[in-house]
Amino acid sequence: MTKRDRRTYTDEFKAQMVKLYESGKSKHEIMKEYDLTPTAFNTWIKRSQTAGSFKEKDNPSPEELVKFMSL
Repeated sequence: MTKRDRRTYTDEFKAQMVKLYESGKSKHEIMKEYDLTPTAFNTWIKRSQTAGSFKEKDNPSPEELVKFMSL
């Protein structure tokens, strides 16, 4: 088994893949058609369901940092 090169996907692409899954297309079909790894695809689904976004980290903005520091 060969190791894949790490690929990056846009947030829009990830959202489209999750929408396909939520509309009834199977995970297997989507992963096969778009050559996705199960780990990546399952992570996108989980992030979409829990956070509603695909940000890698939940980093606060500078304004949020100032607000938190003043508490």
